[in-house]
Amino acid sequence: MSAGLKAANLPKILITGTDGQVGFELTRTLAPLGQIKALVRADLDLSDAQALRALLDTEQPDIIVNPAAYTAVDKAESDVEAAYAVNERAPAVMAQWTAEHGAFMVHYSTDYVFDGLGETPYVEEDLVAPQSVYGASKEKGEQAVRAVLLEHFIFRTSWVFGAHGANFLKTMLRLMQERETLNVVADQIGAPTSAALLADVTAHVVRDTWQKRQLNESIDYGTYHLVAGGETSWYGYAQYVGRLAQAADVPLKIMPEAIGAIPSSAYPTPAKRPLNSRLNTEKLQSTFGLRLPDWQAGVRHAFELITKGGAL
Repeated sequence: MSAGLKAANLPKILITGTDGQVGFELTRTLAPLGQIKALVRADLDLSDAQALRALLDTEQPDIIVNPAAYTAVDKAESDVEAAYAVNERAPAVMAQWTAEHGAFMVHYSTDYVFDGLGETPYVEEDLVAPQSVYGASKEKGEQAVRAVLLEHFIFRTSWVFGAHGANFLKTMLRLMQERETLNVVADQIGAPTSAALLADVTAHVVRDTWQKRQLNESIDYGTYHLVAGGETSWYGYAQYVGRLAQAADVPLKIMPEAIGAIPSSAYPTPAKRPLNSRLNTEKLQSTFGLRLPDWQAGVRHAFELITKGGAL
């Protein structure tokens, strides 16, 4: 048992979306810290505010951790109501319940709340200007949480991947084994961030916060940027995955050096993608005494889990 977290004083932790990439990892990292209630999509329709409120009344969590979101970026452009129901109204219900019951909440957001311009990493205080329905719905979700609840953490992240679930890493690995030609966008820059890293940092913050609450110590609630260190393009990311595959003797039809680099304009999508997904993480690292590893470390770890487990 972690120091300071005695069995009799363990919190009840409710985690949404545990069949998703981040939720799956959170069940691992938060399990030692409390009594876990892990919800998958089939357990609850997050667009049903009344059902969500009833579930919270039944479970009475001390901590709500909400990685669940409407993340189909392109589909959201035509499925606006569903995107806002999950990304704005559901967090609002959770935050209101949390405020009424003296709990605290962890919520996740995205770099898509910014305009995606320039080359400077965004800091938490930069003006938001979402360019898509997905980004706008997530930004409204942030507002909804802040409006009613002081005791919250909002972690903005980007380019999430993991050994569990569908993501860019798995897609590139599969395509390099299936295709003889492959083009990848090279003018969008960000930091591939593993779901495992998000879950590890969340557990650190949850543990620290719960202990401070028991001791009535001050807590630095608020919005934080949480991504891996360094930066790359989707093209550079794909090449790195290819090099890992080569080193692991994975049979490929296309070698990483043969992947083509294309601009975003050559691959139009219904939703506008940010060219600049860089997020400055100095606030998080200094506040919680953390060092965030470079993105390559997370990709290597997930790659090993995927290839050893055959989970392509």
